[in-house]
Formats: sequence, structure tokens, C-alpha cells
Amino acid sequence: MEMIRVRDAAQRWNLTERSVTNFCKAGKISGARKQGRSWLIPADAVRPEDNRIKTGAYQKNMRPGRLPLPVGISDYRLASSEYYYIDKTMLIRDFIDERPMVSLFTRPRRFGKTLNMDMLRTYFEKTQEDTSVYFRDKKIWACGKYYQEYQGKYPVIFLTFKDVKFTTWEETFQAIRELIAREAYRHKEIQDSETCDDLDRRAFARLLSGEATETELSSALADLSAALHKHYGIAPIIIIDEYDIPIQQGYMQGFYDPVVLFMRNLFSGGLKDNRHLSYGFLTGILRVAKESIFSGLNNLAIHSVLDQKYSEYFGFTAEEVRQMAGYYGVPEKYDEICAWYDGYQFGKTEIFNPWSVISYFSSGCEPRAFWQSTGSNDIIGEIIGRADQEVYDKLTSLVNGQSFVTYIDTGVIYPQIKKNPSTIYSFLLVAGYLKAIRTDLAFSGDFMCEVALPNKEIAFVYRKEILSRLEPAISQATAIAIQEALYAGDAERLKATMQKLLLQIVSFYDTVGEKFLSWIFTGALCFAAWFLCDFQQRIRGRAVRYSAAAGK
Repeated sequence: MEMIRVRDAAQRWNLTERSVTNFCKAGKISGARKQGRSWLIPADAVRPEDNRIKTGAYQKNMRPGRLPLPVGISDYRLASSEYYYIDKTMLIRDFIDERPMVSLFTRPRRFGKTLNMDMLRTYFEKTQEDTSVYFRDKKIWACGKYYQEYQGKYPVIFLTFKDVKFTTWEETFQAIRELIAREAYRHKEIQDSETCDDLDRRAFARLLSGEATETELSSALADLSAALHKHYGIAPIIIIDEYDIPIQQGYMQGFYDPVVLFMRNLFSGGLKDNRHLSYGFLTGILRVAKESIFSGLNNLAIHSVLDQKYSEYFGFTAEEVRQMAGYYGVPEKYDEICAWYDGYQFGKTEIFNPWSVISYFSSGCEPRAFWQSTGSNDIIGEIIGRADQEVYDKLTSLVNGQSFVTYIDTGVIYPQIKKNPSTIYSFLLVAGYLKAIRTDLAFSGDFMCEVALPNKEIAFVYRKEILSRLEPAISQATAIAIQEALYAGDAERLKATMQKLLLQIVSFYDTVGEKFLSWIFTGALCFAAWFLCDFQQRIRGRAVRYSAAAGK
């Protein structure tokens, strides 16, 4: 009987090798037998059915026979072979055509950055496994042999800082040290490499031990890339995902200076004038060039939310969402998805929030603000807490569906947000809380943009974050009293309730001008509506539509 290897069966059945191995262990492949540490499978074996029921984050299919939704999955191999995957592999083609030395992609949280970086790693990384199986049915493979020759060609250093969220520099440094130690372990072949010298092996051993000092760790990318270059004879690719999360934490928690200094040294060693580097990829929210983290890195190509190049690869396009709605049998939901999760403009490309779209389908097509709990809203709260009256007026106008023109600096840094109110809108734009309706290049090289809220989901986040400042003053009883008066059309009760509220929240020292009073009353009415909607969501477990009182 002709037998084939796990790798061949995985390629034939469009599965991961791990899945095929698990099927063998479970006895689901007739005639499969173990040989050493691997398995041999009859060449005429039939692909087994996977009848597992996925629970928790991995939702059951919306319709029988449909692929499950990739909720929270950033592993490219898994996402592309076992879940509904929107093909973004033409990013690889565009990169190979351009071949910038180091590329930085700045996008909001949850817009597919980690999945795309893992896709690049899977495509380019030289491994014992034949990873071409994960691309043979994708768009990049149809581009021809020239692009296929890059597959599996390079050693890759991959670090993602997405979970480095701590309250002190000591905890943050320890987490980064462990992160680099785990990545060093992936390349443990360096320990016994005949082409690496004793200095390379000693530096590698320190990284691997998890006990490297701050000085030793700051040269980790330089040391590891040099050792891999010597071992493989080809310089590695360095991929850094969500590089600015430790910087954001440093800003919020008070250890900004030490984390910026460390990251500057770490990245400079790996990306600046490093002859042991083939290419570099980084992702984050902010460019932070003015922090000198990338000081002197003249070969850095920056792709922000205002740039057209690569614009369609982070997030879902309109056509991709239409196809997804059709696949799951709910094409009539497209307009609702547009209202809630569309509206982003990357370059000239219309983009949907991918996290929210996937969550929407996974929740049974019940619209709600899925993105509000994904990580950046603490900064929004601080911005609002420091805002002056002019900023409040503009933010309130956004909630009311208006737009305004403002200067946008895509290189905004965290300390500037605190010192210069005009940078607030720059941060809100790059972080995904605003969209640019119109963009014009300013003389300084930055931009003048007309900005607005992208969609209903972000409007909900603004209502919650902005109006939560009123929460200590507006009790549950007050919120209910306002709502009851509105529904009953009881002007006298509404007047009395608002007068009582005003006495509670306006101090003797407040400048009670017309704009201030207008903001208080508008905020109170919106907060009352938000309070009840939020309360109903918690007790009923699903979103409810705003009433007319919520400013719909």
C-alpha cells in the first residue's frame, strides 16, 4: 500500500499538519500508522470530518456547512486553513514589488495587524515544515514563480508586544525579557551552530536564559540577527508587532522615559544600519518619529491611515463584507453593518472595522459596540479629562453628527497630547476614533483634514467616554426621571429635574455661560439615554437601539 507523510496529507486536504496529526492520534484516518515520531497515511485515505463543537471565543457556524468565524484568532495558519479567511496575501506581492528596507504600518487596534504580520512570517520564514501549503490556494500563489521563490527563504525574528501591558517599568522590562527569551528559544539551533563564534553563542545564551541585563537586552535584535545571518547564510527578516503598546503603557503609568530609551536602543540595534537585516516590518498605532525611537533610520517607509499604499490590507473592504454577508446567508444585513462598522477611510479606500464585523456575525447579527473594550479607551478618557471648553464643544458636535476641519500631525506623540490640545484630533484619527472626510496636504508636510465620527459604534464610544464625566453627578434615579419625563412629554417634571441636576453639578466657581449650560443639558439628556441603553444591554445581554432622546 502506498503511504504518504503528514505534510503531504495536510497539503492535499488543505489542513494544518497539526490537525492531520491529531486525526491520526484519534484514530480517524483508517490505516494510518506511527513511524518513529511521525505518521504514515494511506495515499487513498479520505479526509476525515471535524465534528468538534466550538464554544467560547470560537463560535459555532452561523449556518451548517459554513466555516467558523475567526473570533480573536491571529495565527495565520489556523485562520487561513480552518476558519473563514479574507485573503490579504497580496500584501506580500506589493511588498516584494517595492521591497522597502523597513516598513512601519500604523493602524488602529484590532484592524488585523497581528494576523498580517503572522502571515508575513509564515510566508517568508525558513522552517522544516513546508509552509507553502498555507498559500497554494491564495492569491499570492497565483502571481507566479517569481513571488513563490521568496516563500520559506529567510530566518525570521518575530516579536509582538500586544500583551505587554503593565503598571511599572520593572514589570514591563521583565515581560520583554521573557518575550525575547521565548523568541531566542525558537532559534535554539544557534547554540550548536558551527558558523557562529563563541561571542555569538555567549550573547545568545544570555538572551535564552531570561536573565539578560537591560544593556544586554537592548542589543538583542542586533545580536540575534547577526547569529542567524551567520548560521543560515542569509540575513533575517525582523517583524515587530504592536511596538508602541509598552510606550502607551509608559505614558499612562508614569514610566514613559525609561521605556522610550530602551525601545530606541533595541530598535536601533536591529533596524538601523544593520548589515545582518534583509527587511523589517513594524506595526503600531502611532508613528512616534519625533520621540527619536527611529532616530536616523532613513530607510523607514511609513504607511499611515492617510496613505493609499497598502490601504486595503488592514480591515475589510466593502466588497469583502458583501461577500461575507452572502456566505453566511444574511446579505440583507449589509446596510446595517455599514451603519455600525463602516466609515473608515484609509487613503482613498473605504474600510470596515474587521473585529467588529466578525463579532457582529458571531453574535447572531445583533449590532452593538464591540470595539469599545479593546484597549485604547483609557487614553480617550484622559484626553477628555484634560480637555478645555473648545475641545468639549467640538467633541459634542461630533456626537451630534457634525464635522470640522483640523490640523493633523500623523507623527503625534503621547506627551504632546497632554501639552497641546490641537494634537488631540491627530491621536483620535490615527487611533480610529475619527475618520478623514477630506484631506489636504499642508505646507509643513502634515495635513489639514475635515474629520467626523466613522459610524454608530464609535458614536456609542464617544457618548460613553465623554458623558461618563457626568456619571458621578447623574444618579440612576435622575437618569430614569429624565427619561420618564421625555417619554411622557412632561415638561414641568423635566424642568424641575434639570434644575435640581444643575444645582448638584455646577459649583460657585464655574463660569455658567450659555455654552456651558447647553453642554450640561445636552450631556445630561444623552447620558440618561445611554445609561438606560447600557443597563438594558447588561441585563438582556444584547444591544438595544437608541431612542429619539439619545440623539438618533
